[in-house]
Amino acid sequence: MTSVWQDKVILLGVSGGIAAYKAVELASTLRKSGAKLRIIMTENATRFVTPLTFREVANAPVYYDMWQEPQSYDMAHISLSEEADLALVAPATANIIGKLAHGIADDLLTTTLMALATPLAVAPAMNSKMWENSVVKDNIAQLRQHGIKVIEPETGHLACGQIGKGRLPKEETILFELESLLWPQDLAKKRFLITAGPTREYVDDFRYISNPSTGKMGLALAKAAKLRGANVDLVLGPSQIEVPRGINVYRVTDAMEMLNTAASLFEQADVVIGAAAVSDFRIEKRFSGKVKREIWGEKVNWPLIPNPDILASLTKKRVHQIIVGFAAESEDLIRNANHKLDQKELDLIIANDISRQDTGFAVDTNQVVILGKNFKRELNLLSKEETAHKIMDTLVEIWL
Repeated sequence: MTSVWQDKVILLGVSGGIAAYKAVELASTLRKSGAKLRIIMTENATRFVTPLTFREVANAPVYYDMWQEPQSYDMAHISLSEEADLALVAPATANIIGKLAHGIADDLLTTTLMALATPLAVAPAMNSKMWENSVVKDNIAQLRQHGIKVIEPETGHLACGQIGKGRLPKEETILFELESLLWPQDLAKKRFLITAGPTREYVDDFRYISNPSTGKMGLALAKAAKLRGANVDLVLGPSQIEVPRGINVYRVTDAMEMLNTAASLFEQADVVIGAAAVSDFRIEKRFSGKVKREIWGEKVNWPLIPNPDILASLTKKRVHQIIVGFAAESEDLIRNANHKLDQKELDLIIANDISRQDTGFAVDTNQVVILGKNFKRELNLLSKEETAHKIMDTLVEIWL
């Protein structure tokens, strides 16, 4: 599957903070993902990590002196800025933030960034008191006014021994927020409500009815919408997947909890996508504690009642929302999906064959058919992230 970073030229600026060592791993990950790196270090950054380390890890040229002799005749700060698809400064110290906010270009990194015509993001990392300083706050606001993306630091243990906000964000967070600069913001000002994952219908306090869903497809949809500028509410059943910062996640357990949570968020949504694998039935009366096996005798008879159809329930409250469902089928894929499309009065339904090992639960790939009234689009086998973006493309093309 193609990486979004494949053959993208990323200009990575490293300024002089203790978190500079974390930028080495970030550069390594980008390289492994197919990106081509160009690295500029400030003089202070070279006191924390050597240029040789970055050069070997990223397999890329490293620049750190505006006056160093070029390998070929060019003005380095111009050529570096022109070939980049996007730029990131990580870590971004209070010093470099102040320079960028006020147009100061006194070294190779700041001079290059002043000539940049492509998107720029900064990932600040500093002492928490520095981060809270009013001057730094004003400078951060100034960067945002100029269209520079600020990937805010995290709260945790700092190098100074204190606990507070100022840690360089996790690599996954930086890469996710950086990736948004590569996507058109064609879902900006739209709000998505997405259900994902399984539900658990408890029989007693320790046993439940469920299914193998992991929530990967639903999360991929939430990430795709967020990357393209949408506000995203994700109602997520029991799952171990990590949800990126910036997506509003509501963790639920059973179908009734999922329905009530989704219903409370429905009115403000523009697009609703039901990607959850909701249990069709629940126990009529939940037992307390752990019911002993001997009580049931030779035959277990649990009285079950149907759960409400969450998407069909939401459709009845529709005012302006576009509503998309999923049809996870093991046979008669298109016929069953079309039946659900009509029965639930959906705008689109995503049909996928869960009987296949590469398109079912708990895998990273999917192959779907997007169906609507007088509309059909068959997708190839893709990663779930690529599939999610194809679904977003369809929504933009038809409605948004």
